[in-house]
Amino acid sequence: MALNDDLDVLEKSIRQLQIEWERFFSGLERKPPVDTRTRVEGMIRKYSNADIRNNTERFRFQNLATRYQTFAELWAKRLRALEEGRVVGLHGKAAAMAPPPHTNPAIAERLAAVAASKGTNEVRVKDAAADSEAVRSLFDRFLAARKQAGESGAVKFESFQKIIAQQSARILNEKGASAVDFRLETKDGKVSLKAKPVR
Repeated sequence: MALNDDLDVLEKSIRQLQIEWERFFSGLERKPPVDTRTRVEGMIRKYSNADIRNNTERFRFQNLATRYQTFAELWAKRLRALEEGRVVGLHGKAAAMAPPPHTNPAIAERLAAVAASKGTNEVRVKDAAADSEAVRSLFDRFLAARKQAGESGAVKFESFQKIIAQQSARILNEKGASAVDFRLETKDGKVSLKAKPVR
């Protein structure tokens, strides 16, 4: 296949990738478009180090590669913001007050759990069974903090979830709280969980 034909395919693939990413961010697709992205990156890699003698084709390829790189950085930022429960382009109170940017229930649940967190190590739990995404987020942070502190020993998610369920149920009953904020603290090389009732 001639380079010009490959560039036509690359241009169409980048356009298709834009559509697929938008479908994912709007909640119409459950998974990011990994296959299309891999195909596009493979085509760009193929010609990145090639000696393209035709000036027009070289200019066109460089334009397409630059366009893809710009989009890839934007998608990575949006994906990171989505995972952290932030809305791209909004900061502070505006970000906290913004509605979820999509309707995908799984992502919306994750966003709600993370958005309820006030700090980087704090997660709000109302019901450990229903708020599984919030508990999973807390568990991931707990493991990362243990690793950073040099703590050894495996911790199973099921055991962790059970502890969170017991603690949150006790606090909700005893304190008459509407939810419980769990925060990670590291002291003397030990990572612990601190629970605070939310009225």
